[in-house]
Amino acid sequence: ARFARAILELGGNNAAIVTPSADLELTLRGVAFAAMGTAGQRCTTLRRLFVHDSIHDAFVARLRAAYRSVTVGSPLDEGNLVGPLIDGASFARMQQALDAARALGGAVTGGMREGADLYPDAFYVRPALVEMPTQAGPVLQETFAPILYVMKYSDLDQAIALQNAVPQGLSSSIFTTDLRQAERFLSAAGSDCGIANVNIGTSGAEIGGAFGGEKETGGGRESGSDAWKAYMRRATNTINYGATLPLAQGVSFDIG
Repeated sequence: ARFARAILELGGNNAAIVTPSADLELTLRGVAFAAMGTAGQRCTTLRRLFVHDSIHDAFVARLRAAYRSVTVGSPLDEGNLVGPLIDGASFARMQQALDAARALGGAVTGGMREGADLYPDAFYVRPALVEMPTQAGPVLQETFAPILYVMKYSDLDQAIALQNAVPQGLSSSIFTTDLRQAERFLSAAGSDCGIANVNIGTSGAEIGGAFGGEKETGGGRESGSDAWKAYMRRATNTINYGATLPLAQGVSFDIG
């Protein structure tokens, strides 16, 4: 109504690509933290993972083991890595998404509630790893909970196309030691997100970087060296210090 300008950050369905050349030890840690840290309740949480078919089975087996071993519980205990969901409604939405994934052939590891006997009013849940045959259904939506959908790909162009084929465009990453692949991912032909990372998870936003997304994530940037400009208004001022009147385009306007 008042033509106010807005900087919008409306969510993200963030993805990472794991290439055959990736440092898999680093990748495992990066993926696990990005997907499970903050109990999946972060705008830059990793929600989709595309793994090259030549390394898919071995890598996902290790990731599955990590999901089973991660400690879930009260954040007051420093030994716990995953805390609670915000409320029961969030847990219900998570279960709905998992049910929809199963209906499409997804194989779910985790996702169950834990500690209900000790914390009946809290919703601690084991993060869910979902191996999907295709990118469909709940994979195309952001569920604000610790769900990671994993899919295979065969070539980098395919993986980039899949990553970009969602309405959201906040954060993304690629794990590779191939400089050409990294440069392609960062180029205009690569990730269409506002944040594109190499060999670090989607939640690895740097404090000095311009933070924000594209497409249905919104627009504008927070932080960064020139983010202040979005909060300012621009005015054009012309001051004539002479005794004559200069006119645009050299117009001659003589009056008697």
